Parts: sequence; structure tokens; C-alpha cells
Amino acid sequence: MEYVEPVVGIANCLGTPVCKYLQYHRKMNDYVRNFKRIRDELNCKMEDIEMQLKAELLRPMGKIPKKGVENWLKDVKEMIREAQVVENKVRNGRYLCRACNGKLIDEKTREMKGFLDKAPNASEGLIIDGSSAGLPLPTSELVGEEAVRNEIWACLMKEEVNKIGVWGMGGVGKTTIMKHIHNDLLKQQRFERVIWVTISKEFNVMKVQDDIAGALKLKEDWPREGDKLRRAAILSEMLKNAGKHVLILDDVWDKVSLEEVGIPKPSGSNGCKLVLTTRSEHVCKYMGCKVIKVKPLSEEEALILFLNKVGPNIVQSPTIMPTLKLVVKECAGLPLTVVVVAGTMKGEDNPCIWKNALGELKERIGKVEGVEAEVIERLKFSSDHLKDKQAKDCFLYCTVYPEDFEIEMDELIECWIEEGFIDDMGTRQEMKDKGLTILKKLEDNCLLENITNVFGQPSIKMHDAVRDMALSITSMNPRYLVQAGLQLKELPKRGQWSPDIEKVWLMYNSITEFPADVLPTKCQLLTTLLLRGNPVKEIPYSLFMNMPCLSVLNLSFTKIESLPNSISELKNLTTLLLHGCEELRDLPCLSMLQELKKLDLFGTKIEEVPEGMDMLIKLRYLDLEVFTLKEIPAGLLPKLVHLQHLSFDVQSEKISLKVEEMEPLKKLECLTGRFKDVSEFNKFISSMQQSMKNLIKYNLVVGESYIFTTGDKRLTIGGVHNSEGDLIMHPIEIQELNIYKCDYLRSLVDDNSSFKNAIDLRVCRIWFCEGIECVVSLSSFASSSAHPFQSLEALGLRFLPKLSALIMKDAGFGSATTSTLAPFATFSHLKKIYVQRCSSMKTLLPQWLLPNLQNLEEISVESCDEVVEILGAATSEVEEKGSDALIKFHLPKLRVLTLFFSPNLKSICRKSGVMVCDSLEDINVSNGCDKLKRIPPFVPLVGNGQPFAYAPPFLTIRSSTKWWESLEWDDHPNFKNVLRFNPC
Repeated sequence: MEYVEPVVGIANCLGTPVCKYLQYHRKMNDYVRNFKRIRDELNCKMEDIEMQLKAELLRPMGKIPKKGVENWLKDVKEMIREAQVVENKVRNGRYLCRACNGKLIDEKTREMKGFLDKAPNASEGLIIDGSSAGLPLPTSELVGEEAVRNEIWACLMKEEVNKIGVWGMGGVGKTTIMKHIHNDLLKQQRFERVIWVTISKEFNVMKVQDDIAGALKLKEDWPREGDKLRRAAILSEMLKNAGKHVLILDDVWDKVSLEEVGIPKPSGSNGCKLVLTTRSEHVCKYMGCKVIKVKPLSEEEALILFLNKVGPNIVQSPTIMPTLKLVVKECAGLPLTVVVVAGTMKGEDNPCIWKNALGELKERIGKVEGVEAEVIERLKFSSDHLKDKQAKDCFLYCTVYPEDFEIEMDELIECWIEEGFIDDMGTRQEMKDKGLTILKKLEDNCLLENITNVFGQPSIKMHDAVRDMALSITSMNPRYLVQAGLQLKELPKRGQWSPDIEKVWLMYNSITEFPADVLPTKCQLLTTLLLRGNPVKEIPYSLFMNMPCLSVLNLSFTKIESLPNSISELKNLTTLLLHGCEELRDLPCLSMLQELKKLDLFGTKIEEVPEGMDMLIKLRYLDLEVFTLKEIPAGLLPKLVHLQHLSFDVQSEKISLKVEEMEPLKKLECLTGRFKDVSEFNKFISSMQQSMKNLIKYNLVVGESYIFTTGDKRLTIGGVHNSEGDLIMHPIEIQELNIYKCDYLRSLVDDNSSFKNAIDLRVCRIWFCEGIECVVSLSSFASSSAHPFQSLEALGLRFLPKLSALIMKDAGFGSATTSTLAPFATFSHLKKIYVQRCSSMKTLLPQWLLPNLQNLEEISVESCDEVVEILGAATSEVEEKGSDALIKFHLPKLRVLTLFFSPNLKSICRKSGVMVCDSLEDINVSNGCDKLKRIPPFVPLVGNGQPFAYAPPFLTIRSSTKWWESLEWDDHPNFKNVLRFNPC
């Protein structure tokens, strides 16, 4: 039997075409090298994701991995095991034929590459909040709403009240009050879950179902499509299994059928509650709610809120105060209008202007009838008082996004630039700075709210009442057609396209096709057509035939496969956006688009640069981050001399930048791309020494690419295996550095390294460098003028088998000795350090280095087989004070200490040491640290004295119960009683 498998393998190989057979035979060694590289990358990716999961799962929010992540990890572990079997077979000569071994290796490499390509993306999240009730919502200050807040809370606590309707006019503060109550419910932990879903004016059953399923964190098992009835049945079961919960439906405009959505009827038996906010008392009554009205603020409360927003210099002006009080009265006690009007008048110290504002407010309100109309007129007061048309146009543009949309600031400013709202300036950075100035003005006037979105990006949001006001302005202007996020299934009827129309904003609808009978025929003045986020599959040839003035065309995130040749008729087109069009494989000739300044093809599937691009000499922004792109035609880039933004896919090894092609691009401010090797990169830096100073954002890769987190000024060097092309210089103001598989390096920074002067570096990762012995090596710390890594905030060290220290003083390196004093500013801003698979390191942080680490917040050590202690005392100090002398380890900002799978780790700090770090919140220990038998004692930051039964006030120890019970407490038997332990 032992000969059967090799014989079968040879038989299979004989079926291979002769040319492929010979290739397997001749290039066997290449196949093996590629196999090992892909296996190591896959193993690295797996361990990276596992490490991230472990760090997240040990936090107190009760998080669990996403199902897809769990499945991927399980399958990858099996794949790596199979790869090991294949490697053993080949190494042992199991198959008699060299070509058979080559084929086997190649097939397994392809399988592993497939898993690598499908790896979960950390930026999209690896975990969900499992048992946690929910996450707190950002809130603004409440003024004078205590009574209604208490009434709502009392109803939530009553068993007999199951449905609560909170109603009041727009801007009265319903949502703000409920956000505070939502957060209070989380703190009180009276309910197992608190679910918040925003309904908005355009009610859509499918969207509400998706949002509730998303809030339940069960989207992995949730059917994204299918009929509403089936989804409602699934959702109903999910909510029943969610335990006792509160479901808050915010901004309900009309009655909602709970049965149609799939919301079980709240009752005393299931202990669930439903709360809705609405502008309609009728909606509350129809849905059988306990009705609670949110009334406007009293004059006194409104005055307090106004004065808080308008500024101290106005408060202290006796000549303005009488008029100010009358202005506040005209705000009718609505918190939103109070805040917006106060923002408009902030800093205005001229009594005449205050009197004029009062008269204007009175006149506006007197013109209209109806509560909602009065609210809109009060808000229009602030919009009309924007001092320039530019800011007004930018404000109205925000209506292109659907209600409650979180708009990323960078994206919004880019849109303003495309529309021409921001004047053409010398550089793109100047235009972005102008955009930020306009944003600040709109925020100061409280027309936009500054937030941080779920991806951590600075964003803005528009209050729905403010958006209503903005839409009321655009609806009165025949130049605008704004219908964003309304679930439109086709283009607006021809009658809605007036001859004067200039801007059509139809983003995020459900338009799939353009029937001939609805295509507009008179659009001679149209300058902007935004169809982003519609599932359009085909653009008819005739669509562009009647749009001679079209300047901005946004088809991003549609499902188009090609563009019609009629796009060449758009002679005035300046912006063509096809970002995220994943089905787009073909583009017509673009040579006629002579005015084009921006072309975004990110994420499309084109294989060749569009024909005629060399004629687009006015291009300033070109995004070709396209993995399928095969080449950059020689001579193309030198013709595009006005480019300010240029990006290629750094993951594609088919595309590499060449110095001679890049030299003419003197205006570049943003650059993303890959250089084939260090030599080519050095030539680029050298040739562009002056123009590189214009770069405000870059992502440059040298050699092999690897995905890391995004940063504004980032360099990745991968797969450099010899020192023939040493990096002689680095980009200006580099902020993120990634070194990957550069085996020849012995240290990253030494006396001759250019990186010792990289004073702006914030993030550094060194992975898979087999020769690295330390991070910093200088011949003499005391005499050195360099302070490497003085701005560094995060340091990641992984798979560095020879790494033994962070800093060494070079003494021939083989006999390197540590210094008693580190370079003055080195690591002085370091906040996070992650060390994994560094098998030669025995002490992570020696005591002599700690004075430089006073900003350190997180330490993570994983799978470091030889590490014995985390914090080590200097030998000289031990000799001077004696081995039992008390040694203090000061880390005043340390919050998290994570220790995983380090079998020889015996101590966090030496037995006679104590830790001084009141900020410590988490010590996370895995089962792989069995020799760690003690938690070091602590002393408070203030006061001296011997260690005693004291622990940092927020500290929690997280590990297995078995490990906790194995700890030794002989020296401080009462210490265990003051520590908080959380088994996991």
C-alpha cells in the first residue's frame, strides 16, 4: 500500500500537457519558494486576525467573532495543516517524479492564495457585540427637559406600559432626549438589549428589517434578499430570542405595521418595550402607545440654552441683552432653532444687527402658517445669513445625501471641488483647506453637526429639520432637482426636467434602467448628474445626447458594465466618477473629453488604460487603483503634467512606477503606487527631492506589497533580501513605515540609517525579517545627536527570530551591550507596542528604558517562546541595591497589558519590583502563560511606602479560572482580595 499513492500521483501527472509538465520539472525550486511565501503570508494573516480577535474579545463589552471570520479561521487552519502534509511529502521524496512534486506544490499554492484573497478585512470589523446591550450614542447637552425625560423613564419601568409614543414638533428635542435615555438604559442594565433604529420620512420595510437585524449584530445569518414576509418571520424569531429588550424607533412619520416588519408585540409577559419618536400625535394613538408630548422650552430654559451657545462677550453686553431676549422668544422654545439662531449670531456685538435680526425673524414667521412652516422659516434665517454664496451652495449640496446620512468630510469637500463651489487654486491642499473653512462656518452656524462615523472618520450630519429647510430652498429653485434616498425605481418624469435645470441629484435610489419614454430631452443647461448608488446596469446611448453643458457625472457604485460611445459628446465634462463600479470592464475612447480634470476608476475591472487618455492633458486627479489593470502605457504619465492626485493598486505586481515616467509630474500632492525595487525608489526620491515636498499624502510600496492600515504618509518595503539597494533616503515627513521580509537588516536604525532622522514617524511595523537583532543600534547614545522614533506612537514587531532588544549600543553587534540611558527623546511618544513570535527576546522593556516610555498605554506580547519578564531591572541597580531591594517600575499611562502563549514567561516584573501605574485597566492572560504565577504588587502614583493590598482603581484581570487559581500570593496574601477577576 505504501507505493500506491506515489504511483497514483505519477499517473495523474502524466495527464498534464507536455509544456506544463516540463515547466513543473524545470521550475520546481521556484514553485517551492512561492509555496513557502504564500504559506507564510497566510499563516501571518491568520495569526494577525487571531491576535486582533483575542485583544477585542477580552474587553468588557461581551464581543464575539463574526461567523464568517470563525469559518475562515477554521478553514485556514485546515489548509495550513494540509500544506504541511504536502511539504513533508515533497521533502521526503514521496513522489518519484520531480514534475509531480511541482504540480502538487503549485496546486496547493493556488488554494492557499485563494484563502489569502478572501481574508476578512479588519477595517470592516471582525467582531460583533454578542451579549452586550448596545453601544452608547453620542449626545448633546440637555437643557430643561428633565420632566419629560423622567416621565418617559417612569413609563419604561412600569410593567403595564409596553408601547410609548414620544411626539412633538420638529426640532423640539425628541431624538436628543431619547439618546440620553438610551444611554441611561445601557448603564442601568435593566434590559438585555437596547436597540436603536432610525426610520426617517421615506419608510421602507426592507431597510427597517435590515437595520434591526444589524442592531442585533446577526447580519451574518440574515437574508439580505427575499420576500418581506419570510424576512419578517426570521426577524420576529430573532427578536424573541434577544431577551428582554427596548426597541426605539426614531423619527417615525407614519403608522408602522409591527407585524409586517417582524416586530413581536411588546407585552408584560415578554418584558419588551417599544418606544417611537414622531411629529404626529395621531401616529402614537394609532399604534396604541402611551402618549408623551415633548413641549417647547420655557423662556427661561431657552434663554439659558441660547446664552450657552452665543458666547460670553454677548452675555456681558447690557445694550444687546433686551433685544437678545426678544430674539430667543421668537425661537418658540425649540432647542434646534435656539441653537441654530444662536450659532448665526455668535460673536455679533453690534446692537443694530441684533435689532435687524429680531425684525427679520418676526417678518419671516408672520409670512407663513403652520407649525412646521414656522420651524423652517426660523432655520432659513440662519441659512440666509451665511455671508457668501459659496457657503450657501456648499450647504445646499448636502441634500444630495439621504436623510440621516453620515457624510465623510474628505468626500464632501472633494464633491465641492468637483462642483466648482471652491475656486480653483494653486494646489489641491489649498482647496481642501478652503473646504474645511467652509465646513467650520456651517458647523458654527449649527447647520451641520460634526461627528465621527463608525469607521472612525471625521464626518458631518444634517438634522432632519435642517435638511427639510434646505430641501424647501432647492425645491423653489428650478435649477435643482433633488431626490436622494427616496427609493425611486426610475428617473423622474420628463415634466420634472425643466429647461432651466442645472443640477440633478438622484443618489442612493433604486433606479435600474432608463426607459426611452422617461429620458429627458431638454437639458441644455444641465451641469451635474449624480446617479451614485443606483443599481443601474446599462446607460442608453441617447442619455448624453442632450446634455452639452454636463460637467460632473457620478456613476459610482452602479452596476454598469460599459459606457456608451456618446459620452464623447460631453465636451465640457470635467469630472467622471466610476468609483466602485465592480462590473465595469470596458470604456470607450476618452480622447474627446478635453476638459476632464478628474477621472476615478477605483475598483473597476478594466484591464487596460482607456484609449485616448494621453489626450486628457488637463487631468488633475486620476485614480487607477484597479487590480485587474495589466500595464501603464509608456509615455502616458509624462503627458499628464497637471496631475495633483495619482493612485495605482499597490497590491498588483503588474504595475510599478518608473522614475523617468514620474519626473515630469511636478505638481503631485497625493501619490499611491509601487516601485519594483529599492534602487528604483531611491532614484525616484533623489530626482523628486524638491517636488516631493508638495506631497501631503502618499502610500508608496517598494518590492512586495502587504495590506496595512491607512495613513497619510506611508512607506512599505517588502521582500528585499540583500543590501545591494539599501534605502539611502526616505520620503519627506514619513508618518508610517512598514518593513516586511527584509532579511538582510540587522537593525532598522543605526548611525548610517536615514530613518534615524524620520522625526515625524508615528507608526512602525517590522515583520518577517529574519536578521533583525534590535530596532535601534547606535554606536554611542550619549554623543548621538539623533533621537530616532521620537514621535513614534505605535510599534509592531512580528516574526523576528533574532530580535533580542529594542535598543542596543553597537559594540560589534555580536557582543552588543545595553546602555544605561536611552537617547533622550527615543520612544518618548510611544503609546502601543505589539510583539509576536520574537523568539530570542528575554526581557521586553529594561528599566533603563522606562523613563522614555511615560506615554505607553498598551503592551501586547504573544508567542514569544524565550521571554521571561516584561519589565526588567538594570543589572547595575540590582547589584547596587541587592536582589531583594524594592524596585519601582513607573508606567503612569499604561492601560492594557496583554500576554498570550509565552510558555517561559515567569514575571511581569521581577519579584522585588512593584508597578506604579494607576491607569491600568486590563491585564489579559491566555492559557499559554502557565509559568506566570504572580501578579506584581502596585503602589499608587502619589505617596511612597512599601507595596500593600492596593490595586489600580479600574483594573480587571482577565484569564481562565484555572490560571487564576494557580497564582501564588505568599508575599501579599491580602492582595488577591483587592483585585477584580473576570473569567473568560
